[in-house]
Parts: sequence; structure tokens; C-alpha cells
Amino acid sequence: MVQSRHARSEPAVLDARREEGYGIGTRVSCEATVDGVHHPAEIVERKLDKAGGLHYYVHYTEFDKRLDEWVPASRISGLHSVGSGEGLSRASTAPASDLLAGLTGDQKMTRRLKRQFAEMHHVGPGVEELPPLDQHAEKEHQEKTKVKNVQSIELGRYQMDTWYYSPYPEPHASCERLYICEYTLKYFRKRRTLLRHLAKTPLRAPPGDEIYRSPPPPASDPGRVGGAIASPPLSMYEVDGKKAKVYCQNLCLLSKLFLDHKTLYYDVDPFLFYVLCERDAHGSHVVGYFSKEKDSAEGNNLACILTLPAHQRKGYGRFLIAFSYELSKKEGRLGSPERPLSDLGAVSYRSYWMRAILEALRDHRSAMSIKDISEATAIRTDDVVKTLESLSLIKYWKGDHIISVTQKIIEEHMRSIANQKTIDIDVSRLHWTPYGKLDGRR
Repeated sequence: MVQSRHARSEPAVLDARREEGYGIGTRVSCEATVDGVHHPAEIVERKLDKAGGLHYYVHYTEFDKRLDEWVPASRISGLHSVGSGEGLSRASTAPASDLLAGLTGDQKMTRRLKRQFAEMHHVGPGVEELPPLDQHAEKEHQEKTKVKNVQSIELGRYQMDTWYYSPYPEPHASCERLYICEYTLKYFRKRRTLLRHLAKTPLRAPPGDEIYRSPPPPASDPGRVGGAIASPPLSMYEVDGKKAKVYCQNLCLLSKLFLDHKTLYYDVDPFLFYVLCERDAHGSHVVGYFSKEKDSAEGNNLACILTLPAHQRKGYGRFLIAFSYELSKKEGRLGSPERPLSDLGAVSYRSYWMRAILEALRDHRSAMSIKDISEATAIRTDDVVKTLESLSLIKYWKGDHIISVTQKIIEEHMRSIANQKTIDIDVSRLHWTPYGKLDGRR
């Protein structure tokens, strides 16, 4: 076959496309910084650098937005170069309707089934599944937050790459890196300004009440770590959004850098913030937090949760979740987190529920009902049922859920999670009164 002299080969077309620049919305293959492998990506934005070279902001279509990044044109090519995707784990961020498409069997895809599936996997609805007014708001949110503004932060002795857009005010929103005081959470464009601030501020801990302090090791064994004894030692502070408004707003702006769909930025008055800190001779250093409505109509015991990336895989996420349930026990009520959960939040909760329920079954020894488990753990009954179903420890018989378990099965499941990093809570060191029980709490 004779090729026309005006026709160009595929490589030539790709080279020309690269010189002209790819348009926004173009599907390409891009080499990801995280693993050096090419993955399918979509061009979200483009810009010129100081030398006139094209840079693209890309979203890897197989993965969560936290991996979105600016890349030079040299790392982009046609889709023929796409790798296998090994080295990265897929995040469950698709709407429930897309996930349901992979189900097999003769089940009819009813609205009820979709809702149950979304709840089980903690998946938020797709834009098209929202009411018209919410669709408009969600599209506006996606358009505004599609490109993360701050690329990294310096907090204490840690530098962290950010994951998502956060609505910091200008000119801070346009900074490549923000410098944040770990005690007041005030943010600065330059390190020297931060250092001047640190020299002046007397604060060396969050502006709230210290309600928990991890126990010290025994004098006979000062190096002991385990159980509730942590190294470095931990403190939990309760901060009232109404009394420390600026601090809590700054905490929300910081957390938005690592949470995709967090929308609480400025209306912090109805919330209490529980800030977890590592403690040393210099002060209390924030590692994570969770927020909780003062009066939740839905009975939620947690609204938002974050462990900062520099402190993940230390057991702090599970500690924060466990702490929220200890507060529920103090309140004498069952609790559950606000939905939808982020992908990382869903993994943490499944892991916590599994361990807490298995430990309750193991320690009780005799038969327990779902209500018994719920009362012992403060975990809401529907969360108990879903967790038992995931472990195949429950059967549905003649309209009732029946727990089917032996101590041998429990021990087998416990062995599978034996290596998880856990920090216990010494409830004797938790000094806290539920909001509204004392006149001074309102």
C-alpha cells in the first residue's frame, strides 16, 4: 500500500501534538512521579513556565485526586505507552452506579440496592445522582477545586506534599509552599516570618482543655512502650470552635489540603475539635484530629477525621476513632461517623470495627446479640451488622440476624490483624464531661 506524502505516521502526529500542546480534557499517558510508570491521565490545566515551556496539571484516571500533579510536557505521550499500573493501589472513588456495573447475578439494580451498596462501601453519589440544586453546587465545587493551589507545607520539623485544593486567602493561596505554625496553625509565605511569629507567641499547645494524657512508663522500666503507653507520649485537647474560632478555621484549612470533600471552613461554632498531639519538652505537636458536632441530629460521633501524612501508619487514625467511641460511651449513646467517608477513612473504620467487635466477642465468651455488641462497643447496630457480614459471622434466618461464631473462628480472625499498630486508651486518664452536662460547657 502506497502512503500519501501528505500523511504522517503515528509517531510524527504525536510529536506534532506535543509541540502544539495538548488541550484541556485530552486523554494522554503520563509518567507518574510516585512510581515512574506511565498511567492513563487527563489534562486538567496547562501553563507556561518562566522559560516558556509547557507544563500540564494531570489527573490519573485510575487513581484518587491526591496523586494529581503538574508535569513537564516531556513526561506526556500518547496512550500507547500506558503501563500496567502496578505499584499503585486503586482508590474506590467512582460513583456507586459505576461500581454496581461490576456486580454479577440476576439482581435487579434497584434504587434500594444502589443505596445499600453505596453505604456498604462508603461511596458518595455521583454528580448525576444528586438533586438538581446539589448538582450545580457540586459542579461548582469540582471546577473550583480541580487544581490544588498549595503544593507543599512545612509544619514543625516536617515537610509534606499536599493532596488537594484548600481555600486559603490570597496571596497565600498562590504560594508553592506554606509555612505553618504547629502551635497556632497560622500560615505564612516565608520561613523567616514564621520564625518571628514563633519567637513571639507564648502558645505551645492547642488553645483548649487537655482531656487525656497517655500514661508514663513504670519507673522500673522507663523504656516500655505498648498498651496505652506511647512514645512519644500523647495528649488530646478539646478545642471549642466558638471559643477558639481562628485556630479551628486554620485547622480546617490545613485539613482541606489532605481531604477532598471537606466543606467546613469558616462555620466552626457548632463543632468541637479533638486535637491529638505528640508531647515533648518543647510543647505539644499536632499529629491529627477529629471534629464532632455539639448537638448531632443524626447521632454522629464524628464529623471529620485526619491524620497528617507525616504521622500515618503509627496507629493514630485508629486511636482517634477509638477515642470518638470512648466519648460516646461517656455520653451513654451509640455513635457512627458522618457519611460519606473518604477512601482512607473507610479503610480505617472497617479495621477498627472489625477489631472492636472481635474483641467484644472474644472477651464475652458466651453468646452475644447484636444489641449486646452495640452496647459494649458503642458502635451503631447497622455498622455492627455490616462488619459481621463482611466477616461471614452472621446469618439471616426467618427475619432475624443470627450471629454464628466460635472462639476458634474469632482467634483465626484475630491472628489476621495481630500485626496492626494499635495504641490503647487508658480510660482512667480521660477527664471529660459531655457537652451541655455542665453550665460552663455551653
